[in-house]
Amino acid sequence: MEVVILPDAAHIGAMAADAIEALLKRKPEAVLGLATGSSPLPIYDELARRHTEEGLDFSRASGFALDEYVGLPLGHPESYREVIRREFSDRVNIDPDKVHSPNGAAKDLEAACREYEESIAAAGGVDLQILGVGTDGHIGFNEPGSSLASRTRIKTLLEQTRKDNARFFDSIDDVPHHVVTQGLGTIMDARHVVLVATGAQKAQAVRDFVEGPVAAICAASVLQLHPHATILIDEAAASSLRLADYYRHAFESKPEWQGL
Repeated sequence: MEVVILPDAAHIGAMAADAIEALLKRKPEAVLGLATGSSPLPIYDELARRHTEEGLDFSRASGFALDEYVGLPLGHPESYREVIRREFSDRVNIDPDKVHSPNGAAKDLEAACREYEESIAAAGGVDLQILGVGTDGHIGFNEPGSSLASRTRIKTLLEQTRKDNARFFDSIDDVPHHVVTQGLGTIMDARHVVLVATGAQKAQAVRDFVEGPVAAICAASVLQLHPHATILIDEAAASSLRLADYYRHAFESKPEWQGL
């Protein structure tokens, strides 16, 4: 796990975009793992800018969303399929038919979960997975207590998660109680994971998953076992890390040829 402490969200977005651009240039048919929420937005903004101004090409790439609410009708503005479309796929030249989301409106949700796993495998697996992290350490919608080996499945949201997401809805009463989410085992199959976090409200979660034990109570801690996990955080999110100075020194001393 590499921890990189940067000044602000704009620098984080640019560095994550650097990794995605480098991937697309060496593998134009790359498979991207797409997250929603506030944290990835600077990444999508920067990728859209590079596409518009510099010609960054997504025409052969594909994408898989991390999760989806259960029960929202197709086309609902806060469904994650729509968020990904609005914030990313409509802003670059990726083929919309190659941007996939779990089907939270399926009549047979268990079958839909199996099919989503199969579709990721059929695409060759995710090359680079973008992640945010919740204030309780969840990634995707793998809430505290999730199996570290879990696959795509149905999960019940904690009330804190529903409260955190209520800002996107008219009322917390409109936030669904259930989701379909890639499991921790699914996420760990990605060849490169880039997790981004900003703000003091994420400091405890960052400390717990970076420097705490690997445990189901903090789902993101499983990333300690990933062979290529990059953690991009700002100073506020890094404020509780015991080894923050070491992480700064390690990154500053890193050979340029290593990249992310």
